[in-house]
Amino acid sequence: MSICHLLNLRHPIIQGGMAGISDAGLAAAVSEAGGLGTIAAGNFTPDIVVAQVRKARKLTDKPFAVNIMMLSPYAEDVISAVIDERVPVIISGAGAPSGLASRCKEKGIKYLAVVPSVAIARRMEKSGADAVIAEGMEAGGHIGKITTMCLVPQVADAVSVPVVAAGGIADGRGMAAAFMLGAQGVQIGTRFLAAKECPIHQNYKDKVLKAKDIDTEVTGSITGHPVRALRNKLTALFLAAEKEELGKDEPDVKRVEAVGAGALRKAVVDGDTEYGTLMAGQIAGLVRIEQTCEEIIKEIAGQYSELLK
Repeated sequence: MSICHLLNLRHPIIQGGMAGISDAGLAAAVSEAGGLGTIAAGNFTPDIVVAQVRKARKLTDKPFAVNIMMLSPYAEDVISAVIDERVPVIISGAGAPSGLASRCKEKGIKYLAVVPSVAIARRMEKSGADAVIAEGMEAGGHIGKITTMCLVPQVADAVSVPVVAAGGIADGRGMAAAFMLGAQGVQIGTRFLAAKECPIHQNYKDKVLKAKDIDTEVTGSITGHPVRALRNKLTALFLAAEKEELGKDEPDVKRVEAVGAGALRKAVVDGDTEYGTLMAGQIAGLVRIEQTCEEIIKEIAGQYSELLK
């Protein structure tokens, strides 16, 4: 079964669930344009997520998803809340929840799991996931250790459910390449940072638009949860703190994590491009203009179709 048929989409394009960024307005705009918009639960409490779900329903009658970051202390409560709301699609990330697939099936909800490896993809398929999103380390935000080019074909060979490719995809060329590797759809995050409907501060958006291919940095490896973001003074502080802890028998992980406390809000809300976390993927250098979600999806789908001809 194709992703479009499975999720009732016009285009096999899923908007990535970017924590603190992907709200009801962005998700609804993507869904209205024929893709699958995604609300990111991030570290929000269940009441905030439910409010976003209900807002999205007022903005679109098309399918949309809620991305649940399993690292969140509210993850289990958010899962229960969005299942009660009968959201069309649930996507899990940064962790592999047990029993979620069966709970979704009971309510007629489609369940997709973001996976960083073949082993986890197989585990998610066995648990009952309707599809898996193979995300390479080129992506922004929390990342794994394998590139998209290597991960997608191996996952596609290992599972029978549809595979969605994510990480380093921003146009029709990337989408066509992903399909050649065995994917049936793509998940795109960084390109949507430049969407007119994206709620991030204009300063953040401008940094993405001006980014070059080498402008991202990976921090947090010492914590076990590496994150890719645009290079700035904050990433320099992170790397310095990590370097100081690496030589110790018992690294102070909490000290490193404290460097980024509140940094996402600084970027998204305050527009602080020096000490805010500007999450973005390596493909940021390809994102050059601000467009509506409809224009972005139309352009990607059109370029993809022309290439396949």
